[in-house]
Amino acid sequence: MTPDLAGRAAAALDLPERGRYAVVALVGDGSGVPPVCPLDGGDGAGDGPPRFLWQPGTERDTALVSLGDQEPADLARRLNDRHAGRGGVGPAVAGLTELPTARRLAEVALLTCPPDGTTVVTLDRRLPAALMVSQPELTQRLVRDVLGPLLTLPAAEREVLVATWDAWLECGGSAGRAAARLYCHRNTVLNRLRRLERLTARSPAWPRELVELTLALDALRLAPPPR
Repeated sequence: MTPDLAGRAAAALDLPERGRYAVVALVGDGSGVPPVCPLDGGDGAGDGPPRFLWQPGTERDTALVSLGDQEPADLARRLNDRHAGRGGVGPAVAGLTELPTARRLAEVALLTCPPDGTTVVTLDRRLPAALMVSQPELTQRLVRDVLGPLLTLPAAEREVLVATWDAWLECGGSAGRAAARLYCHRNTVLNRLRRLERLTARSPAWPRELVELTLALDALRLAPPPR
């Protein structure tokens, strides 16, 4: 976002200096066509949908958004409904003068998306991952120290264990529901979890080890090892 964007936004959208704004950082498709038109309804100052001012870039597109009465999560859902692709939405800020911070945090949110991700995420829902991408050296150490032998497995075998862990977490720790999601037997899920526990020397029964393992596997998705 160029330094004059705040002035352009105020002139183009008739926006006040103070208001609820957010920034979107989006990996575009190279077409230069925004997924939401620049003036996409609403007046940007009260009720109604948010309004967008897009700036196409070489590596990614950026948008200043006047949120109105919407939240960043509403904005992310709107973009995902348009199949906007991989992107990040920063937190709401209170005025145009806070746009540098808003843009920086939107970029961090984008970095929390896996390289093969296809959705727009909000920073507020990705804070643990945001901490990791902000400290790459420590993140690499976390992956190496926690996952250890898991990294030596063939990629397909490793991905099965990681997918099982993800399903188990998303199902609230229920092996039965995870099995239904993965189309396998409950005992298969339990066996995979036990194998993951042996490989990492971390047990999901212990809260601190559960956190370490979850963070390390999240980090692995953000920067997977070579196949």
